[in-house]
Amino acid sequence: MFPRIDLHTHSDCSDGLLSPESLVALAAQRQVELLALTDHDTVSGCGPASAACAAAAIRFVPGIELSCQWREREIHIVGLQLDVADAALLSHCSTVLARRRERIHAMTQRLSRAGLPGQELAALTLKAALPTRTHLARALCRLGVADSMQQAFERWLKRGRPGYVSAQWPQLATAVQRIVEAGGIAVLAHPHRYTVSHGVLRELVGEFKAAGGEGIEVSLSGMGPADADRAAALARRYELAGSTGSDFHEPDLPWRPLGRFAKLPDLITPIAARLAP
Repeated sequence: MFPRIDLHTHSDCSDGLLSPESLVALAAQRQVELLALTDHDTVSGCGPASAACAAAAIRFVPGIELSCQWREREIHIVGLQLDVADAALLSHCSTVLARRRERIHAMTQRLSRAGLPGQELAALTLKAALPTRTHLARALCRLGVADSMQQAFERWLKRGRPGYVSAQWPQLATAVQRIVEAGGIAVLAHPHRYTVSHGVLRELVGEFKAAGGEGIEVSLSGMGPADADRAAALARRYELAGSTGSDFHEPDLPWRPLGRFAKLPDLITPIAARLAP
């Protein structure tokens, strides 16, 4: 039996629903042995999660998932085992938080012009410590504008819809640099979700590696066999370690269960092997 690990999870410090402590309690129920908290653009939950993991005898990895831009596309980089007190990283997160809040204001203004209660949506969304489109989608559901999260995105929030505003994230090389300079390991998140050709994806991975990236997610909830094979091929081609995780956000999403078995394809070095004991 392979050890159960999860190196990609989210709490309510970003767009998850569980507190860091509740997330760790669920991880303990699922017999997770190695857990990283990788909230979007914040490390605020790592302290509580670390303490809860210590009490539950779970090995904890402080992490983050940084939003960045590459050729006008939004890309996510997971940082593992970083210094959560690093000044440059914290400054970077503060800058991104300000951009997130500005984006929510702009999106709710557009929704107001479309006839929706924009001010009320803004008030609900901006209650979050780190507001995201996910929080805005939840607000649309709460006010009865949408019947589901999927409908909220499809009707109002995705690209080309009335409430969409493009994000202005830092460049990919900057995000990787922030992670590396904070002592962390940079991992390219969910490569199968980027809607690009195989050739462009190879270019992305090559530039990520050149910027200092060390890993790529090879085993992730929602990856089909073809996606996993493609990610593994990229890992081998660019000599990147393989990471595994759930991208867990909430208990009611059965296709993203917390806790993953760390079984990786042949000739893939586990990213966990590079983490300090």
